[in-house]
Amino acid sequence: MAATSLLAENPIAQHERCNQHEHIAGDWYSVPDLSLRDNRFIVPLDYSDPNSAKITVFAREVVAAGKEKQMLPYLLFLQGGPGFESPRPTEASGWIKKACEDHHVVLLDQRGTGLSTPLTVSSLSQFKSSTDLVDYLKHFRADNIVRDAEFIRTRLVSDAAPWTILGQSYGGFCAVTYLSFAPDGLKSVLLTGGIPPIGNGCTADTVYRACFEQVVHQNEKYYRRFPQDIPVVCELVNFLNEAEGGGVSLPSGGILTPKGLQILGLAGLGSGGGFERLHYMFERIWDPVLFPGGEKQISYYFLKAFENWVEFDTNPLYALLHESIYCQGASSQWSAHKLRGEYESIFDPIRAAKEIRPVFFTGEMIFPWMFDEFHALKPFREAAHLLAEKDDWPPLYDVKVLNNNKVPVAAAVYFEDMYVNFHLAMETASEICGIRLWVTNEHMHSGLRDSGSQVFDQLMGMLQGKKPWF
Repeated sequence: MAATSLLAENPIAQHERCNQHEHIAGDWYSVPDLSLRDNRFIVPLDYSDPNSAKITVFAREVVAAGKEKQMLPYLLFLQGGPGFESPRPTEASGWIKKACEDHHVVLLDQRGTGLSTPLTVSSLSQFKSSTDLVDYLKHFRADNIVRDAEFIRTRLVSDAAPWTILGQSYGGFCAVTYLSFAPDGLKSVLLTGGIPPIGNGCTADTVYRACFEQVVHQNEKYYRRFPQDIPVVCELVNFLNEAEGGGVSLPSGGILTPKGLQILGLAGLGSGGGFERLHYMFERIWDPVLFPGGEKQISYYFLKAFENWVEFDTNPLYALLHESIYCQGASSQWSAHKLRGEYESIFDPIRAAKEIRPVFFTGEMIFPWMFDEFHALKPFREAAHLLAEKDDWPPLYDVKVLNNNKVPVAAAVYFEDMYVNFHLAMETASEICGIRLWVTNEHMHSGLRDSGSQVFDQLMGMLQGKKPWF
């Protein structure tokens, strides 16, 4: 009887009923000076398969308090990553406060992160085989993030009007994918440290070769700033190397080795305040020897701080999918690991420590041995190798469409960006018709986080003709 009733409904009623199942909106609530509303959308895992399994994608609306019913233009924020959820506002501050002056902001948890069917260490353990896991993870790149965004736009925005998107870092990569395949959904695009390489095949080798050179530069700057850390780090590397098994146990059950120590550069060398936080972390390496004859040991404080920096236990997608973000119809073949071999004389930590010279840290790079040394990643070792060998990744960019782009685009390009190389970003920028560039050395890759109001105002001003661009 119920089925007969549904079939008898007119098409508009059926569409509304369908939308109710696809989109669940919560009630407005508040944090200081902001109003927020949670939205959950039921989307296909695989948009090409009409019988695909479904996943949930979460998006949080944010407006200035009192503006809930105002018809403001929408702005979608795409978070950096891959594999990290959107910000959780606790008050009106930074770029969100500035954006909410004139926009209805949408904070998207990209599929697999936050509240969007989160792929955590525990949830990923449900897969019975590495092959099944890889077959699932292949749907969690920028192409499907853009499809999710379009799904949301047509159901959330009044009259399905185009919206502005703001892409930070990997979120900028997703924004360029958006420009390539769904430009009609875009009113304008803002990029902050997020212009990707767009060449065919896998661009990872080109990316990591450029990144290694910038990482060397950042290491040199760090040790000029804190030369007293040279013997401190050397002593620590020697201790780890001489420990039984070549390292010491981490609180979570993994092992800290000399090469594992080097990945502190991922968070410490390329973002605002990173140098200082890294230096202060090294102040707390050792436990005090409380009694005569006591053994020297690394402090729990330091080991726990190390684990908190790497975040693999809470965001495993970052490690699993990182190199794949550079792949179109080709495999990465553990590109960063391969390229490191070309720089081993510079990055060999044991050799540097024995010679009492600076031990260089690495940057935004994922290596295969991480899936042996980090407890949270060990179950996914085989899947990681399968992903590195996968060579049938679909396209992420359409250069012809970008060459003929009509969507207004403004981008902040950071001259000393350790994560998104300046020269590679400028190469891609030359392929995006009409892009307006703000090239600056005033900010690091974390400019949107560190000085969000200024960066957002600069880019919006460029689009609106209020700021110079070149």
